[in-house]
Amino acid sequence: MNRPSLEVCLSPALLHLYDVKNSIVVIIDVLRATSTICTALYNGAARVIPVASVEECVNIGRQLDAITAGERDGKIAEGLAYGNSPFEYPRDFIAGKTVVLTTTNGTKLLHMAKDAVQIITGSFPNLSAVCDYLVAQGQNVILGCAAWKDRVNMEDTLFAGAVVSRTREHFSVNCDSALAAETLYNSARNDLYGFMKQASHFQRLSRYGLERDIRYCLTPDGANVLPLLKNGELVIS
Repeated sequence: MNRPSLEVCLSPALLHLYDVKNSIVVIIDVLRATSTICTALYNGAARVIPVASVEECVNIGRQLDAITAGERDGKIAEGLAYGNSPFEYPRDFIAGKTVVLTTTNGTKLLHMAKDAVQIITGSFPNLSAVCDYLVAQGQNVILGCAAWKDRVNMEDTLFAGAVVSRTREHFSVNCDSALAAETLYNSARNDLYGFMKQASHFQRLSRYGLERDIRYCLTPDGANVLPLLKNGELVIS
């Protein structure tokens, strides 16, 4: 029996090289969009609507009386009420509400992958949910790293490697970037936080005192739900 393929796209700039139309695409933006999305949904948010621009975020938020959230370059974007930290969305605040979210990298990639068979979002806080879903679906998978302004980054590659490591026996892995991501993850898995200290985005966010965010975003299964894109909205599968 032919097994479905599992590939890793290390940057949105490379997505055109992959067969998106015949694959489930996992959007990965560990620090912090996809970690925040699963956390908000885990804590009871009704839906998260990902949008490309701050202007769109404000307009849709006004129409729906929703929470407008997002960042540019790691800081709350001007004109939005909330940022991109998972700690901003506890259950007593977010339950039952709609979040309209725009981020520097993650929401851009999500819109680029719109022709996929299915789009889900992945991060360490929902690692097991992602792996279980992909194995159960039995379809081709592209693990799409949001990266940082099209430059390959450490944290998204590490998460992709974690998924490859956990699911490889169910897939055909004939992809050098998947093997490289898995190798990186295996060398870092015993101390992801320590390993990440050398990474550019760690240094970028730690300048804003966001080490607590980083540690949470690198910890598996703290918000173990599966965000699935349906009709332009991320909801729990």
